Amino acid sequence: MENSRDNKIVKYRKPLNINIGVVIFAVIFIYTVICVFMYFSQKQIEGHQVKMGSLSSNNIYKGIALRDEEIVNATQAGYVNYYAREGERVGVGNLVYTLDESGRLADYMDAETSGGALSGSDLAELKTEILGFVNNFDTRYFSSVYDFKYGVKGTVLKLANASILENIQKINSSGLSELVSFCNAPATGILIYSVDGYEELTLEQFTSALFDTQTYEKTQLITNELVEAGDPVYKLSTNEDWSIVIQTDQEKAEELLKAEFVKVKFLKNQDTSWGEVSTYTNPEGEIFVKLTFTNSMVSFCTDRFIDIELILEDETGLKIPNSSIVQKEFFIIPKEYVTKGGNSDTDGVLRETYAEDGTASAEFVETTIYNETETEYYIDDMILRTGEYIIKPESTEKYALSKRGSLTGVYNINKGYADFKQINVLYDNEEYSIVKSNTQYGLSVYDYIVLDASTVVDDELIYN
Repeated sequence: MENSRDNKIVKYRKPLNINIGVVIFAVIFIYTVICVFMYFSQKQIEGHQVKMGSLSSNNIYKGIALRDEEIVNATQAGYVNYYAREGERVGVGNLVYTLDESGRLADYMDAETSGGALSGSDLAELKTEILGFVNNFDTRYFSSVYDFKYGVKGTVLKLANASILENIQKINSSGLSELVSFCNAPATGILIYSVDGYEELTLEQFTSALFDTQTYEKTQLITNELVEAGDPVYKLSTNEDWSIVIQTDQEKAEELLKAEFVKVKFLKNQDTSWGEVSTYTNPEGEIFVKLTFTNSMVSFCTDRFIDIELILEDETGLKIPNSSIVQKEFFIIPKEYVTKGGNSDTDGVLRETYAEDGTASAEFVETTIYNETETEYYIDDMILRTGEYIIKPESTEKYALSKRGSLTGVYNINKGYADFKQINVLYDNEEYSIVKSNTQYGLSVYDYIVLDASTVVDDELIYN
């Protein structure tokens, strides 16, 4: 019989094989989990680098142009034919238009000019006008297309009609002279072939309703149109001095009035000019600013509404986000109570303390100065307490800590902790402030500050 022990089956144990790749992966995974946990559990403090900058407020306005405009009316009924281009300066006695009672003059002019060709100088004038429109066209001001249309039409009519006017005898011999009235300019000025009811408008008549372009109506005066006696046929702008009126708030009006003269950019052609400032407040409390110019009128003689930008001096300094700004309270003490501590140059005060037996002594307490006036310092209140006494150096005089004041500032984090720095705000808007640079207790360019001041407290360590 076989030995039963020989038939015993012993289970084989595999040796433990450690895969180094799995171990490395596990270590990296655990490290990543720890880092993610620490990131989300740790307070998030974002820094911001201080740089020089400026703020530009929104100084773009829609203005209404006021000019010395004289409307010329037809003396009798008839068909109008113009012989001068809109925007052109005419002198006293220059022919502007004719009035044809029969309506035959237009047919006669068409017959005389049919098949005719423009001269080289005529073509050059027309090309100049077209190129000027193409180069300055802005889709935001589509209404300028209509002004261009009538301008070109006026130029073509002037060039075509010039050949007719060179030979007045032809018109006389045609039998039309008795039916055609030649109408000359009564004064020197710039021709405008439109009316809108704003010609007699003055600053004292302004209301906000005048700026509503939806209700504004402009009547374009067209050649070969039948008019009645007394109807407007054109108008003359007789003075190079003109004005633009804008509506503002009280603060802006006072700022402009204080400046007396303001540089203005015309958005239509990007030209600039200086305007003299005057203001008016109507009975409803609406405030208007009038800017008076001594040039550029001819460039805008056909425009009633003109978009402008006021070029005001921008405040320049250190540009910081408003979210970084915080208010902090400090003790205010007389300057003579601040001294140097021991053998160091550290600023501080001598605080009065008492031993267990009631003996009074002076303890030097280091403190930071955050701002000063002629007679006082703003010092930190982290260690000192209201009601404690500080002692004047080399004297027995004491001062009770009670007077407090607040400063506007930010938290500087150059040294790895939140260090309050006082700032002097020069100008601000909804997002940023411009602060004075290189002040004694303030910021310098390229300093790092806390972006959101509400996320830190004084002297808090900042982990990057």
